[in-house]
Amino acid sequence: MSHELDIIPGTQWGFFTLPRPMCIAGPCSAESEEQVMETARGLAAFGIHVFRAGIWKPRTHPGSFEGVGTPGLKWLRRVKQELGMKVCTEVASEKHVLECIKYGVDVIWIGARTSANPFLMQEIADALEGTDIPVLVKNPVNPDIDLWVGALERLNRAGIRKLGVIHRGFSTSEPIPYRNDPGWRLAIEMRTRYPQMAFFADPSHMAGDRKYLQELSQRAMDLGLDGLMVESHCNPACALSDAKQQLTPEGLQTLLESLVIRDNTSENEAYKDGIEALRTRIDVIDDNLLKLLRERMDVSRSIGQYKKEHNVAILQAGRWEQLLTDMVQRAAAEGISEPAIRAIMTAIHDESVRVQNEVLEA
Repeated sequence: MSHELDIIPGTQWGFFTLPRPMCIAGPCSAESEEQVMETARGLAAFGIHVFRAGIWKPRTHPGSFEGVGTPGLKWLRRVKQELGMKVCTEVASEKHVLECIKYGVDVIWIGARTSANPFLMQEIADALEGTDIPVLVKNPVNPDIDLWVGALERLNRAGIRKLGVIHRGFSTSEPIPYRNDPGWRLAIEMRTRYPQMAFFADPSHMAGDRKYLQELSQRAMDLGLDGLMVESHCNPACALSDAKQQLTPEGLQTLLESLVIRDNTSENEAYKDGIEALRTRIDVIDDNLLKLLRERMDVSRSIGQYKKEHNVAILQAGRWEQLLTDMVQRAAAEGISEPAIRAIMTAIHDESVRVQNEVLEA
């Protein structure tokens, strides 16, 4: 059961300046002191205030580059001292937290694999208790919003109020052009639940390829997210991890300057009148949808009763697959995307099965 979060908005942390986007940038991995300093100088030159670099890198296979470890924290400290930037890195254990505190790391983030593990989240929360370090939590690898919220709750209960989230997309077996499925629907739901929480998108891990960074970053801005965490390397071609998705500092500057940043609202009277009229139309349509859904469930109850009287199983897989296929085709003709109609019809079907099951058990 989720609880309210007691959080401080990101604009009050003293790290970020408006207008949007707030931006955290730096290499996937801290590889050498020279690489860290050269990249940080390039980013500071056009106003990036928060520098990120992975010190410990969770990798799928042993033997891959897993980060330089604690010595890299000295390089981050040098970035702070010489360039006045805030520094940020990923933690995945109590040891990582304690090392970050020791070296004066300003912000920490928790990766997608760690946020999916309640045991590790509790360990990190316990290690952070009594500190005032801002913490950003990436979404879990799978689209489970309750797991994401649970990670935030553990940190909040430990007294961490400077909390934010990073939306980096979700693992998928479906063929898509990106490294991870953006899954914007869950980002919208999280934003709706916690509108005051600092909310970043990580287009680098969504994309997996720098050619998609602009479109994904723009989508994040169009949805009203606060900022971006973007991987930037002084020489991406030589990067020891995720070379394909990193930008040079100059490339990142070009990307940020290309973004269209939209206002959250407008005081223009014509806009207010127009948007209110359109929202009224939406309300009427939604009301009609509810009535249609109620009628559909009434029919489902009748179907359930008919199946009960004739001793027929509730689930008719062949019928359902054909219905879904037909609806996908018809929706395409109406300009409705396949993922949307699949999600809608699956939810309706699940509710119909529940209603029929009630009839069977009565």
